[in-house]
Amino acid sequence: MAYLSAMSKDSALDLVRKPDRLTLGIELPLDNDWSPAGEARRAAAGRPRGVPDLSAQTDLVRRADALGFAAVWMRDVPVLDAVNMGDAGSVYDIFTLLGYFAGVTRNVALGTAAVVLPIRHPLMTAKAAASVDVLSGGRLILGVASGDRPVEYPLLGLDFETRGEAFREAVAYLRTAWQPGGLPVNGERVPSLDLLPRPAQPSIPLVVAGQARQEDGWLGANLDGRFVYPGSIEKMVAQAERWRGATSGHGAFISAFHLDFLDNADAPAEAIRFGARVGRKGLIAHLDALAAAGVDHLAINLRQSGRPPAEIIEELASDVMPALVRNPKAQAA
Repeated sequence: MAYLSAMSKDSALDLVRKPDRLTLGIELPLDNDWSPAGEARRAAAGRPRGVPDLSAQTDLVRRADALGFAAVWMRDVPVLDAVNMGDAGSVYDIFTLLGYFAGVTRNVALGTAAVVLPIRHPLMTAKAAASVDVLSGGRLILGVASGDRPVEYPLLGLDFETRGEAFREAVAYLRTAWQPGGLPVNGERVPSLDLLPRPAQPSIPLVVAGQARQEDGWLGANLDGRFVYPGSIEKMVAQAERWRGATSGHGAFISAFHLDFLDNADAPAEAIRFGARVGRKGLIAHLDALAAAGVDHLAINLRQSGRPPAEIIEELASDVMPALVRNPKAQAA
């Protein structure tokens, strides 16, 4: 492995990867706009489709931080593409938002899913990420991707088809810029140039979202974790096995889950897009299965939920997360 330093005891990945259980995080934005009632509220408020309700988000993130959630995840969406995507993501500039949440939280990892590396100069990405890492006390997990929104590239005068090569170059630049010895200029390190601040972690962990147009072998040698789209248990088993093979078991394996959490604890699971409508007992059973499949951490998305996000966060913390501790995940690996 080329970059095991980010898997050390001083890594923010330790906040989300536990040997005895699956951990849970929250994926922003924190609203339930994709439920029927949420959609009605959005229309009544005059908000465009895809633009979330952020009015309670800070209070909800603070509560998740206090209740023991492992991470808060946010997305990098520079512009709202109302025609092709219809999703504004986390709305705010991702590094500004990371800095803000570094100041209002104390415990959770701050994760990106994911920063699109080829649309930013890697020097500015390196400095912004290092700044967030220091301000948060070493809690940044930098999820990175090559991007899947073609509209962003022509807006910036960039070539969409070469984004795979640009991604590889950016990863190499970040690794170099965060270490002593000078910054790269035309392929050579210049010792008199330094990036400040230096990250609080020995190396900020890099987690790839999707495939980033790379082979598994390259990803396993150069990234510390993988963030995949939600899928069936069978699909998760296959993906986790591939990732373990590419990293000799060292890389973190992370996914997301869209949850419509029902009041009835016995309600059976009903599939929804990227997740399920389910009661507490069915959710715990599904999370146990994911843990056995090799999933280390799950980012919960509440946008399709009919219940208020604050209510769900409380129940997940009080009744679901404690039940996961008894899961013998380490024995299933």
